[in-house]
Amino acid sequence: MPFLRTDHWRCAIVHAPLAELVEAASLNGFPITTLPDIGDHRFLADPFGLWRDGKLHVFAEAFDYRHPKGTIDVLIYDGTGRMLSRESVLEEPWHLSYPFVFEHEGEVFMLPEASASGRLSLYRAKSFPREWERVEAFDFPEAAIDATPLHYAGRWWMFWTPAGNKVERQSLLNISVADTLTGPWKNLGLFLNDRAGARPAGTPVVVDRKIILPTQDCQGTYGRGIRLLEIEGLERELPKVTPGLTVSIPAILRRRFPDGMHTLSAAGQVTLIDVKKIGLGPKRDLLNMKRRIFGA
Repeated sequence: MPFLRTDHWRCAIVHAPLAELVEAASLNGFPITTLPDIGDHRFLADPFGLWRDGKLHVFAEAFDYRHPKGTIDVLIYDGTGRMLSRESVLEEPWHLSYPFVFEHEGEVFMLPEASASGRLSLYRAKSFPREWERVEAFDFPEAAIDATPLHYAGRWWMFWTPAGNKVERQSLLNISVADTLTGPWKNLGLFLNDRAGARPAGTPVVVDRKIILPTQDCQGTYGRGIRLLEIEGLERELPKVTPGLTVSIPAILRRRFPDGMHTLSAAGQVTLIDVKKIGLGPKRDLLNMKRRIFGA
C-alpha cells in the first residue's frame, strides 16, 4: 500500500438477489443496509453469507492495522435487517480473508484466502457458525488467492489467482477442476491476464446459461471496482472467458466510500458488497513503525 495512504473498507447488504443485480448491471435503486463501523484502525471486508433458521450469517475479514493479520468474524442479522451479534469465529497464525462460505451435501464449508500459509485450506463447520475444523482430505496443490468454488455440470470448478508478485496477484485468473470437492484438483491453466478484472471477487452465478464471475478491477488502486466475466465451455474443459460489464459503487454509498468496491457475493435474496475510502495521513505508517520497533 502506498506511503501515507490507508484503505478503509465498509461492508453492506443490498436487498436484492445477485442474479437480479447482474441483470440490471447496477446496484442503484435497491435498499442497502451498511454493516457497522468497527472502530479506528479497523475494518470489515470480503463479506459472504448464508441464511440459517431465518437469520443471515455474514462472514467477513476483520482487520486491525495495529495487528495486521486478518481473522474471520460472523455478524448475525434477523429477517428485518437488525444485527443480533458479532464475534470472531476463525483465527490462524497467518492472515485470513475472503471467507467463501457454501453448503454441500448438508454441511457448511468455508474456503478462506490463506496464501500466507503456503496452502489453500478448506474448513467444515463443526458447530455452525462458531466452530470450524480443517478438512485434511482437501487436496488443492496451490496457495491460491481468493479461491472461488462452483459446483456446475456435475463437477467442481475453482476460479483463483496465483500467489505471485503484486501485479500477478491483481491480474491473473486460473481455473481448476475436480470430480469431488476434496479433489484431487487439476489446473486447466491461466485463462486471463488483465488488471482490469481477473482476480475473483465474489459468488459465481448462472444467468441465461452463462456463468458470471465477479472480479476485481485493480487498475490504479487495489479493489477499484467490480467487473463481471462471462465464462462458457466448462463442461468441455475448454473455458472461454469474456470480459463483461462493470458494476459501480452504489450512488448512496459513493459520497462516503468513493474509492473502491471488491466483493459482490450472493446470500439468497440479498447480496453482500464492500466499498472503500482511502484515508490520507501517516497514521498507518506510524502504527507499522511502532510494531516493528516495539513488537506491538
